[in-house]
Amino acid sequence: MRILVCISNVPDTTSKITFTNDNTVFNSTGIQYIINPYDEIALSKAVELAEGGKGTVTVINVGDASTEPTIRKALAIGADDAVRINAQPRDAWFVANQIANYAKDQNFDLILTGRESIDYNGAQVAALLGELLNLPSVSIAKKLDIQGSDATIDREIEGGKEVLSVSLPIVVGTAEGVAEPKIPNMRGIMSARTKPLQVVEPIEVKELSTIAKFETPAPRSAVKLVEDVDQLVQLLRSEAKVI
Repeated sequence: MRILVCISNVPDTTSKITFTNDNTVFNSTGIQYIINPYDEIALSKAVELAEGGKGTVTVINVGDASTEPTIRKALAIGADDAVRINAQPRDAWFVANQIANYAKDQNFDLILTGRESIDYNGAQVAALLGELLNLPSVSIAKKLDIQGSDATIDREIEGGKEVLSVSLPIVVGTAEGVAEPKIPNMRGIMSARTKPLQVVEPIEVKELSTIAKFETPAPRSAVKLVEDVDQLVQLLRSEAKVI
């Protein structure tokens, strides 16, 4: 089984986020980048499925050379090889087109993404890939089992769970529960240095959207410490207006 895992390079969740150019450009100065956590779940599941010679795992990232440390970490976790599309990701449409253009002739049996990236939370790439490649696409997968040429997927839906049976090849957007993220061991870290990393030039993609402006959340108000129950009830009524 040939598996392609799409990974994105995102700011660490502990990073202090700021913007420049009148809040139109993300400020990457001093930011530590990591593999998107949902993509790391997808990668861990792919490595599990391929263990024991059952398949191969290729990771793909759309990004410039600065993303290669993140790609090498994915190789250390257990991917066999990697592809970097040499372009700054603009939006989900751009990213999906780059990945689809690479994957269309590669005959992958399974394409995995995270349910969303933790920076923009768009949750679009898996569905767009399915459309562009004319493959079934299932998002927010909480469980994934492969038997032969068929996949059984537990999918999170409003108020419950949906269980699907789908024939390979497919695209799956994974969420928590599909696999536990793997920590690279020393052998994996050492071998990652010599695993193949192919750099592919991007294709032209029509720009359908642009970011007009970023806004940070309003700062939290000061905390009030209340010891008296009657005063607490009064504040909940008069200020918080929740009772």
